Amino acid sequence: MKLSLGCIADDYTGASDLANTLTRCGLRTVQTIGVPAGDLALPEVDAVVVSLKSRSIEAGLAVTRSRSAEKWLRGRGADHVLFKICSTFDSTDAGNIGPVMDALRGDSGDAIVLVTPAFPETGRTVYQGNLFVGAVPLNESPLKDHPLNPMHDSNLVRVLARQSRTKVGLVDLATLARGEASVRARLADLAGKGIGAAIIDAVFDRDLETIGNVALDHRLSVGASGIGLGLARALVASGKVKSNVTKADTDAPVGGPAACLAGSCSQATLQQIANAEKAMPVLHLDPDRIVAGPDEARRALAWAKERIGDGPLLIASSSTPDQVAALQSRHGRDAAGHAIEQAMADIADGLVQSGVRRLVVAGGETSGAVVDRLGIPGFLVGAEIAAGVPVLRAVGAKNGEMLLALKSGNFGGAEFFSDALKLMR
Repeated sequence: MKLSLGCIADDYTGASDLANTLTRCGLRTVQTIGVPAGDLALPEVDAVVVSLKSRSIEAGLAVTRSRSAEKWLRGRGADHVLFKICSTFDSTDAGNIGPVMDALRGDSGDAIVLVTPAFPETGRTVYQGNLFVGAVPLNESPLKDHPLNPMHDSNLVRVLARQSRTKVGLVDLATLARGEASVRARLADLAGKGIGAAIIDAVFDRDLETIGNVALDHRLSVGASGIGLGLARALVASGKVKSNVTKADTDAPVGGPAACLAGSCSQATLQQIANAEKAMPVLHLDPDRIVAGPDEARRALAWAKERIGDGPLLIASSSTPDQVAALQSRHGRDAAGHAIEQAMADIADGLVQSGVRRLVVAGGETSGAVVDRLGIPGFLVGAEIAAGVPVLRAVGAKNGEMLLALKSGNFGGAEFFSDALKLMR
C-alpha cells in the first residue's frame, strides 16, 4: 500500500465525516478503528483515516496514540498527514489539540503547521482567527453548553496558544485572498519569527482549495473535514490520485433488523429524536437509573426485543443541557458520562446479538463506545446520508456483514434517522 494521504481523527464520527469528504472528492478511502492490526486486510486505497477516541482523554495518552497512528501511516507511504479535529475545535485549555499538534509537528520536522476547523458547507467559517458556527461566534453557539468540552472563546489563536508549547500566529482572509504565493510568504515570515502554528481564515470553499495546495508543501496539517476537502482536491488536480471511486463494494444490501441509538445532547439530535417519534418506537432512558447500574440497559434490551421484528426503533439517552448539568452535579461529570457511554455500548452489543445488522448511532462519544464494544476494525465508505455522515460498511467485523452510520451530534437534518435507514438497505 502506498498512501497519498494519511489522516488521524480524534473521534469516530469526525473520522466518518472526513472519510465521507475524501470519498466525495474522488479518493478511495478506508476508515479504521484504531491503528490497524497486522492481519487486517485493506483494499487498495488512496487514503486511510485512522479513528481514535482521543478528543477528551488525558493529553499524554492522546499524544501517544496519535504518534502511533502517524508512524503507521508514514510506514504506508503517506507524505502528508492530517490531524483531523472537530469543526467546533472541541478542546479544553489543557488540550488535546495543542499537545497532539506539538508532538506530530516535532515528528514531521515541519517548522510551521497550518490549522483551520473551517468547513463552510456545514456552516463553520473562520474570520480574523474567530470561529463562527453559522452566523454566530463559537462562544455564542450551543457549543458553549457542550457537556465535555464547553467552548467559551471563539478566537482560535488564543484557544490554541493556551494549549500549545509553540507560539500561534494568523493567516488572515486578506492574505488568503491574494493566493497561494501570499500564504506561503506569510507562513515563511511567521516561521522566521519562531511561530510554529498558524490559524488560517476560510470563508468559502475556494479558500479550502488554496489552503489544500499550500498544506501539501508540508508534512502535517491540522483541521476539520474542510481542510481534507482542500487536500483531496489538490491531490486529484496534481494527478497523484485518479478520481476512480466506485460503489460496487459498498452498495450491496445487508438486510436484517435495524435500530438507532442516540447519546448526543445537541439541539440538532434532540430535534431528530422528536421527529423520529412519528416514524418509529422510541424509548427514552432514565439517566439516573443508568448511573445506578445495569438494570436500565437490560430494560432497554427487553423493550427492543419485543419490537425489533416489527421494524426500526430508537433508544435515546439524550437530555437537554439543563438536565445534563443537573445529572453531572448529582453524580460527577466523568462518572455520569462513562456510565451512559457504557450503557449504550451494552445496548448496542445486545441488539447485535439479537440480529441487528443496520445500526445508526448519534453522538461522538456514544459512537466510539459502541464501535469499540462491537470490535469493528474498519469501514468502507458508502453513500452520503447527510453532509459529513456516510453509510459505513464494516470490514473484518466479528459479527459479519453490518452497515452503520455514526453521526456527530450537530450533523444531519430534522429527519436524519429516517433518512439514514432509507439508504441502509
